[in-house]
Amino acid sequence: MMMFEYKVVPAPAKGTKAKGVKTPQGRFAVTIEQLLNDMGADGWEFQRAELLPSEERQGLTGSTTNWRNVMVFRRPTGSVEETEPAAQIESVPTVAPVHAPEAVTLTATAGDPEADTDAIPVPGAGAREMVADDGVEELSPVSGITTALKARAQQQHD
Repeated sequence: MMMFEYKVVPAPAKGTKAKGVKTPQGRFAVTIEQLLNDMGADGWEFQRAELLPSEERQGLTGSTTNWRNVMVFRRPTGSVEETEPAAQIESVPTVAPVHAPEAVTLTATAGDPEADTDAIPVPGAGAREMVADDGVEELSPVSGITTALKARAQQQHD
């Protein structure tokens, strides 16, 4: 199994001047290309670019969330050597393993009409309510407000 180490570096915010490149997009692309080539020369493989939140202090007691662009690189550190299974089997006396029968817990997706009656619904009762949901978000704590609004709308329409 390969083991990796990762390095996260800030993504460039603006392009640098380069010979023969005149547009801002071209300069930015050259900057990214230089970063990728520099990291690749050190053995780092580019994985992805991410936009991540960074909570920072603002003033004496406040804080703000700034979004930061970073680039993720990785390189192999080596591999974990696995011992050969054949060598392990030869050193262990052959004894038939005794396994107790395991209790089987049946699970079913909530609202599954084909689920066994003794199956535990997963993820739970909330999902069953969502399956039966008509798609109308009820924000009021008063039950039935949607029906009252529909009746009022019908009265104004007539």
